[in-house]
Amino acid sequence: MTDRDAQCRAFLDGTRWQSWSGAPLAGDASARRYVRLTGPAGERAILMDADPTLGEQVAPFVRIAEWLLAQGLSAPRILHHAMADGFLLLDDLGPDTIAVAAASGSEDDLYDAAVDVLIALDAAPPPDGLTRMVPQVGADMVAIVAETYHPGDPGPLVAATHDALLRLAPQADRIALRDYHAENLIWRPERAGLDRVGLLDFQDAFIAPRGYDLASLLRDIRRPVAEAQVTRQTARFAAATQTDPVALSAQLAALGAQRNLRILGVFARLVQRGKSRYAAYLPVVWDTLLRDLAHPALRDLREVVMTTLPPPQDRR
Repeated sequence: MTDRDAQCRAFLDGTRWQSWSGAPLAGDASARRYVRLTGPAGERAILMDADPTLGEQVAPFVRIAEWLLAQGLSAPRILHHAMADGFLLLDDLGPDTIAVAAASGSEDDLYDAAVDVLIALDAAPPPDGLTRMVPQVGADMVAIVAETYHPGDPGPLVAATHDALLRLAPQADRIALRDYHAENLIWRPERAGLDRVGLLDFQDAFIAPRGYDLASLLRDIRRPVAEAQVTRQTARFAAATQTDPVALSAQLAALGAQRNLRILGVFARLVQRGKSRYAAYLPVVWDTLLRDLAHPALRDLREVVMTTLPPPQDRR
């Protein structure tokens, strides 16, 4: 037993969950670990292990979870915690993600529900104290691609990204959960309304331009979304938020390109750190990036990307 395992056992000792059986859940790109605990009558809870010695924190997750619950959305309730040690015990929102449900259900229903949550978030006054992804911040976030994916001068790429965001997505005034995609959304068909979608992995939330999470959902690198669905959901979001659909299309392209440039660099860094499974995603990220760069409003950014970054199969 490791020291961390002993700490985990101590966290559960004396609680109703101490003897529940545990099954590890698939991890993400962070150093956090998740375990589903199951009780004798089938009750379930999720243990989050966010080791502070590895740079993880649980306070941001708790803060955003409480804010989401106050908005009437389905985030996990905190059942038990040891904040300083990096342990949380959470409600289990359900076993199936939207990605799993989409394999056998109606994609329209699933994505309608996911976008309905984004429409509700768009109308909610964001919490104070979060980082704002103004154009310069968003541009600086893509510099990592010139550090890890294809080492070189990040200046031209950062400048071109800044120009695109300044023209097309200048106003950071909506909360973005940041990793809003089908594998992070729990499908709860037995519930009604917004409660049908359980929310996870939102500890890195910040304030971003309208549609940041919509771009994340519709340009999903783990589960491709058909263009007909992209068109449908973009139109629904534009109508509900009273946004010009032409302007929204260009804004989503700019935000999607910024996101995937950064993801390209982040995944390359994960590969360098030994998480080799992320190498398989690099071509998908690249292809998704090119889909957004095909938008006429991103011609200048596309030119810089194509002259400074090689596609993954050509990367040395």
